[in-house]
Order: sequence, then structure tokens, then C-alpha cells
Amino acid sequence: MGFAEQRFTVNLSILFTELPLLERPAAAAEAGFTAVELWWPWVDSPTPARPELDALKRAIEDAGVRLTGLNFYAGRLPGPDRGALSVPGEESARFRANVEAATGFAGSLGCRALNALYGNRVDGVDPAEQDALALENLVLAARATDRIGAILLIETLNAPESPRYPLVSAPAGVAVVDKVNEATGLGNARFLMDLYHLSMNGEDLPSAIERYAAKTGHVQIADNPGRGAPGTGSLPLEDLLDRLREAGYDGWAGLEYKPGDRPSAESFDWLPR
Repeated sequence: MGFAEQRFTVNLSILFTELPLLERPAAAAEAGFTAVELWWPWVDSPTPARPELDALKRAIEDAGVRLTGLNFYAGRLPGPDRGALSVPGEESARFRANVEAATGFAGSLGCRALNALYGNRVDGVDPAEQDALALENLVLAARATDRIGAILLIETLNAPESPRYPLVSAPAGVAVVDKVNEATGLGNARFLMDLYHLSMNGEDLPSAIERYAAKTGHVQIADNPGRGAPGTGSLPLEDLLDRLREAGYDGWAGLEYKPGDRPSAESFDWLPR
């Protein structure tokens, strides 16, 4: 099958970041893409003012691209944070405040997948307390995403780059997915399989695909080492995406890689036109 048979969506929080946020959807369209995804763009505000939301909505609509994925508020990302929902106090409150804002924005654009990053471990806080808080907040998010007909994504990161993040294996991420679905009865929590993160953890990628494709709601890719475009590292990404399709995954593949020392528009030479 190969890359030519895949559906790719561009993550505008890691690609085209040399441009202002409102110019990135049009740049993705100019590069030939019809779909984009985003981390929560307003790092300092879980509930941005309506004009900010409306401006980004117009930029996406005017570019003629589809928003396929959106992160809930996750703290300073990129930066030291890896989510907010398991962090007691102010960050958990920010996540809760963000749930309606994020689902409202996603719903207004027909976006059907929202990613909830779990959050780092906190010194002096019992991990069991954080996990209980996480489940409570993920249930809240799952119910909100269900109201707009969307799925809730739960992502595994990698231990070398995110040593305080507790979900650093595919089984750990899928276990949280199962807990959320059991708690809500909705069945709309799904695994976000990021092949770069799993490879950084040293996992057997063909085995993970075989075991967890049925529970996967979204896939993201970057090559390893380096987190660059396909072909800049040693991951057999074309083969892995083919395996996912053969295992029944028919969704988007998110391009969440660093363009390197060149403009983002020049980093798609690996992709058949």
C-alpha cells in the first residue's frame, strides 16, 4: 500500500510553527493537505476569549482544511508540562475549566477526536491520589466528548523525554483507556498510538499494532532517532502504517515531526504526490 494510500493530517503545533498560528492552516493547505490537528494553542489560557476562538475557527475554515484532532489544555506544551488532568490543585482546575471550551471549539468545526494528556507525577503526592484524580477528570472529558459525537484519546509518551510521565508503554495507555470506558459505559475512550514514542520506549511496534489496533483511535508518526520526517531515521514507517491498515485501523495518521533546519513546507519530500 505505502504512503500514497494513507490519509495524513498535519500537526500545526510542531509543523509550520515558523508562522503565526492563524497563518498555519492556509500554509498546510498550500502544501497539499486537507486536514490539520493541534495541541491546545493557548498555553496560558484554558478558556480563551471568544474572539481568539473565532479567529482560529475562521482561519481553519477559510483555508478549507478539516480539524481532525485537538488536545485539551495540557499546561506548557511544548515545555516542561505533559498534561494537567492528574495534577492536583490549580492545574486540575484549569483542565476542568477547559473541557467545555475545548469540546465547544472542536464541535463547532466537526472535530471528532480530543486528546487528554495525563500529566506528570508530582513530588510529595501519592501516585494513587493522582491516578484517582486522573480517572475523575477523564470521565468528565469522556462525557463531554461524547456529547459532540467525539472520541477521547489517551496517549503514551516516552520515558527518555518525559521521565515523570507515568504512561510510557502501550499497555499502560490502554489500561487507562479500559478504566475510563468501564467507568463511563460510553466506550468512546481510545488509545492514541504514537509510533515515535513507542519506538523511543523500545517497544515491539508490530506486536503493539497487532495487540492494540482495535483500541486505537488515532495514530501519530515521526522518525526515530531525531523525531524528524519519515526517512530521516530508521523506523520503517511505511510498513508500520500498512500493518495498521491491515489490522483494521482506517483513521488519519498525524504528522507530528520536527521539520529540522528548513521551512516546514520543504519537509514533505518523502510524501508521494
